[in-house]
This record gives sequence, C-alpha cells and structure tokens, in this order.
Amino acid sequence: MGLAGILLGLAALMWLSFRGWSVLVLAPAAGLIAAMAAGEPLLAHWTQTYMGAAAGFLAQFFPLFLLGAVFGKLMEDSGSVAAIATFMTEKLGAKRAILAVVLAGALVTYGGVSLFVAFFVIGPMAQALFRAADIPGRLMPAAIALGTSTFTMTALPGTPAIQNAIPMPFFGTTPFAAPGLGIIAAAVMLAFGLWWLARAEAAARRRGEGFGALAVAADQAAEDPLVRERASVAGTFDPPEVHRGRPSSDAPGIAVAVAPLFVVVLVNLAMSMLVLPRLDTSFLAEERWGGIALSSVSGVWSVIVALASAIVVLVALNRGRLPALRASVDAGASASALPVLSVASLVGFGAVVAAMPAFALVRDWVLSIGGGPLVSLAVSTNILAALTGSASGGLTIALDALGSAYVQLGAELGIDPALMHRVAVIGAGTLDSLPHNGAVVTLLAVCGATHKQSYLDIVMVAIVGALIALATVIVLGSVFGSF
Repeated sequence: MGLAGILLGLAALMWLSFRGWSVLVLAPAAGLIAAMAAGEPLLAHWTQTYMGAAAGFLAQFFPLFLLGAVFGKLMEDSGSVAAIATFMTEKLGAKRAILAVVLAGALVTYGGVSLFVAFFVIGPMAQALFRAADIPGRLMPAAIALGTSTFTMTALPGTPAIQNAIPMPFFGTTPFAAPGLGIIAAAVMLAFGLWWLARAEAAARRRGEGFGALAVAADQAAEDPLVRERASVAGTFDPPEVHRGRPSSDAPGIAVAVAPLFVVVLVNLAMSMLVLPRLDTSFLAEERWGGIALSSVSGVWSVIVALASAIVVLVALNRGRLPALRASVDAGASASALPVLSVASLVGFGAVVAAMPAFALVRDWVLSIGGGPLVSLAVSTNILAALTGSASGGLTIALDALGSAYVQLGAELGIDPALMHRVAVIGAGTLDSLPHNGAVVTLLAVCGATHKQSYLDIVMVAIVGALIALATVIVLGSVFGSF
C-alpha cells in the first residue's frame, strides 16, 4: 500500500496541476495521500516533514529567486532586454532570423534575466523577424526555447539559473562546476538545435510554407490564470508581473544594455574562484551558523553577490530610464513569491515521499540502475523533472532524497562532485520540457501557437538535443573525469 500511495499522490499532483490547480494546495495534499496509504501520522508529516523541507528550500534559495526576478524586471523596464534583441536583429538581419532569436535569448538568460521576462520581450522580436524572412511562425517557440531554456540554463559554466545553484549545497560545488564538460554540452545542444531548425526551415521553404497566421499574444498569456499556475513551478518569475511597473520609452545603447550581464558573469567567477576561497570563514563551524563548511554556501553566496552587484550597476547606468524604480523593484519582488513557494511546495512533497518506508524500494531501484552512479543520477533527475514538470523541483526532490547516497558513492568510486553536479543539472533540464511543463505552455501562449503546431520542434531542440548532450557528458566524464 505504501508504494501505491506514493504513486497515487504523484498521479494526483501531475493531473490536477496540469488542469490548473495550484501546486500550493496540491503538493501537501499529495503528500498526505502518500502518508495516509502508508499508515503514517498525517499532521506530523504536514507540519514537520513537509514544512521542514519547504522551509529549508526557502532558506537556501529564496535570495536567488528574489534577486533574479528583480534583476530581470529592471532589465526589462530599463529597455535593456529590448535593446539587446534589437541589436541582434540589426546585426544578423532577417536572413539569419533563427540565429538572431537564439543568440538574443541566450545572451540575456546567461546574464541572469528571468526566463519568462525573456519570453515576453523576445517573442515580439521573433515575430517581426520571422515574418520579414517568411519563416513559418510555428518555429518561433522552438527558436526561443533553444536560446533561453537549454544550454544557458543547465550547461554553460557560471550560469546564475536556479537549476545550476540547487546542486551546490549537496555536492559542495560552485556555479562553474565541470566547466569544460559544460561548454561541450552547450555546444552540442546549440549545434543540434540550430541544425534541426535549419532543416525544418528548409523543408518548409520547399513546401512553399510561409510565416502563416500566428500572432504573438504576450499580453493575454501574461494574464491567463491557467498559464500562471502552470508557469509557477517552471521559472523564477510570475508572468502577470511582466506588465507591472513602467517600461522605459528610451532604450539604452548596446554597451549599457549588456554591461549588467557581464557583471553577473564576472562577479560570479571572481567570488567563486578568488574572493570566497581566500576569506577566513572558520566562523561557519560555530553552532549559531549551522556548523557548516564554506562549500555548503559558497556557490549560493557567489550568485547572490553577482546578482546584487549587477542590480546596482544596472540602476546606476539606467537611473534616468527607470522613472518608477520603486514600482519596478516591487514588481520584481512580487514576481519571485509564487514561483519560490510553488517549488518549495514540490520539495516538501518530495520530502514526505522520501520519508515513507516504501521509498526504500524506489531508492534501491534507482541506485541499482546499470551504468553506474552517473547514469542513475541522470535517470532519477530526468524522471522527477518530467513528473513534476519542473527542472528545479525535480532536481531538488531527487537530491534531497538521494543526494547523500550519490555523494557517498562518488567518494567510494572517485567521481568528482563537480561532474555529478553537471550531470544532475543537465539531466533535470531534459524531460522537464514535456507538454505539461509551465515554460512550454507559457511559450506557446506567448507565440500564439498550439502544441500541435510547434511542440515537435520544441521536443527536438529542448529534449533530444539535451539528451544527446547529457549522454556526451556522461561518456566523457566516465572516461576522462571532470574537467
């Protein structure tokens, strides 16, 4: 009955969240279903197990959600994201429309701009480019997804995406874990995605298929309650807040627009490699600081300082373009609340499941998967990200339940924690892009497309390409180790 309860709770969570029910209600309810089937105390699991895990996630990662959302909103309202998109459009032109969309999305998201902010700003740019080049509009979602939701989210070293931050406390790693393997994985995803989109464009031209009748529907998508609920576990930004605040009517120059993005990357690198390792942090071993080592918090601290520094630089460079600075900051802060609570709720559900006696069967099955710890780690993060429709939620659940076991196995087999970090992150960013994923639903809504029109191309660039990159990293990491 215990295993059946876990499966029933998970099925209820999946089905009702896809129907638009709030995960804030569904996650504890699904956890209670699992506990009830196992004959475990319900209230104790709700207040102690569920809330303890959810609160732990908030304590660790809320600063990243908050600063990331504020930074993304300020980048949008200052006109910086639009300026970057316009620059790419002008430099690459309609003849390279797909490449322009992909690179614009990659630049802003690798620089720390929230995923959904990128969707809503780059969507109109993509529409104009694709229409001018007479490329089928149904390819817009895949081009945007390739640039925003694949290699800059999981593979490129130093990315401030929350998915890249989650493994750091578990493995004691930095945002730059396994940089060589990450760059190779990013190259695989980008090359495969561009090849597929070029192939699809060429096939469409042979058939005489033009842009079509798609129209970007960013305003409607941002206010759609169903889109909002599905998006809440897929990113760090609540879609309705995109249109709050007061966007600038005066776009900055490209140098000013990209400066904060470079600050994020450079400060993150400096904090990870130079500053924190040289600080005296022996005080962290004291009981009042949790008795921890620097490795438990250094990665998160690096991203916090990087985002905070970028916000200061952004405001200093664009103060005249932010006439409603308080409103923009408030909108960004509000935009972080629902996503972080939603993902924390999924983490709480995962903690309840992991506490069930029957979960030992699941753990033993996962750890016994052939191919070694790297393969089983990739499988576990893939499955949980797919089931929850959330890369960050699935990754946290997997590492909360199995992270210590993988650390022990890695130590016994001589596997570098940085390699396990990169495999876990890329694994979480593959099957999370199934049809019920909130980012997929939001992106299609923004582009005015349907699953029938555009989902196959999203599968190819966001799932197939990522799986090829994941396999490449596992093979190279198994042969050469982490680099």
